[in-house]
Amino acid sequence: MGSPPLKTARNLDGVVAASTHLSHVDGQAGQLTIAGYTLEELAGRVTFEELAHLLWTGSLPTSSALVEITREMARLRPLPAKTLELVRTASAVPPIDALRMAAATMSLDLKDPDDVSVAADLAAARMLTARMPTALAAHIRASHGQEPIAPRADLSHAANFLYMVHGREPDPVAARALDSYWVTVMDHGLNASTFTARVIASTRSDMVSAVTGAIGALKGPLHGGAPGPVLDMLLEIRSVDRAEAWLRSELAAGRRIMGFGHRVYKVRDPRADVLSRVAESMGSARLENRQLYDLAREVEKIAVRLLEEQKPGRNLRTNVEFFTALVLQALGLEPRTFVAMFACGRTAGWCAHVIEQRAEDHLIRPQSEYTGPKGLKLAR
Repeated sequence: MGSPPLKTARNLDGVVAASTHLSHVDGQAGQLTIAGYTLEELAGRVTFEELAHLLWTGSLPTSSALVEITREMARLRPLPAKTLELVRTASAVPPIDALRMAAATMSLDLKDPDDVSVAADLAAARMLTARMPTALAAHIRASHGQEPIAPRADLSHAANFLYMVHGREPDPVAARALDSYWVTVMDHGLNASTFTARVIASTRSDMVSAVTGAIGALKGPLHGGAPGPVLDMLLEIRSVDRAEAWLRSELAAGRRIMGFGHRVYKVRDPRADVLSRVAESMGSARLENRQLYDLAREVEKIAVRLLEEQKPGRNLRTNVEFFTALVLQALGLEPRTFVAMFACGRTAGWCAHVIEQRAEDHLIRPQSEYTGPKGLKLAR
């Protein structure tokens, strides 16, 4: 007797592949829940370090625990010498590639890089999350022919990154904006990169390998998104009076309008609401960003109307990439860094999923449906 027929779900669409207490995406309601809290409840009210602790341990830190994790992550920020050398050498490659290369070497100074105990995983999570921004900041400076700047232990996670990039005391408004951005993108259900991390972890591989694989998955444009092209779109439109004609021309040519539509959300992405408010807070302090923000809001209104008119029922609403572009460019970052910036925030979430998958200790091993020929004979 042959094997019973398999139920095929193309590319695992609609298949529940894991149970998690970390986050839930309700695409119909437009709601993101992270460890029991809605995104709106968390954004702007908890710091990056607090949310990371919540995902890694299951509870928000006490005051003393927050001091401990903040100090520990600050202590872990410096890169191993070989990793810093690699980042310098890779100055010409895209930032997300440099981050992937750097991530793979971040275990160089671990005493036992293959230790997969709970304590070792938590330590690796802190280390990776602390060092990703250091690696990216060093690469940004190296790519401009500048010397990397050593991290400071007296600054927050976000403020320290801005200091390492720009070499000056960070603007508190900018630091809060970056902190809110990284909180907003820290975890988002079982997306492609998170699933990649969990698959690797399910083999009992180490945390560094799992996160390195996740970065590789994020690099792909179908997952890593298009915040850079959103900014290109706004700069090309230039003014509100050109917006409708430009958008109609793109739709007529069958091209995608960047920053609209999402694989899961059928209403407006809640992360877009949060980052819209972040961009608003930054715009009041920067005239250039204020103008771009005002243009973006008008383009958003026109694009939503045209998409509904020309693609009725598709529910192509504003997604997180749209306002990500505004926030990150206002921080003085170039579009080529945007996917790597996302990875710096998502690393904490990837680590949390590795910890959760490790506790389950079960190999992820789906089956495939064979569609090739059978019974072929060799010509002798």
